[in-house]
Amino acid sequence: MTGGAYILVALSFALATGIIGRSKGSSFFIWFVVGGVLLVFGLIAVFCFRFEKDEPERRCPRCGTVQKLYVQVCRRCGEDLYLPDPSDVRPGRGRA
Repeated sequence: MTGGAYILVALSFALATGIIGRSKGSSFFIWFVVGGVLLVFGLIAVFCFRFEKDEPERRCPRCGTVQKLYVQVCRRCGEDLYLPDPSDVRPGRGRA
């Protein structure tokens, strides 16, 4: 494969991976780089990546900021977040 053809293929994989990653709520640029470097493996990885918007959320007891359930320390006030009561967990916003 010549250099120009390889660059075209790498850019195609990078663009496809970036677009899919962005549609799942992640960074376009990060997935663009992953797709450009890893090609097919990057594309497989982005398909296996979870939808960020589907993650359940909870409210910080100290400052009231809404955080994803997997966040352990509030990004706003630094409060340690423990596993909440199931009635306090709200579903993610869903796919937009």
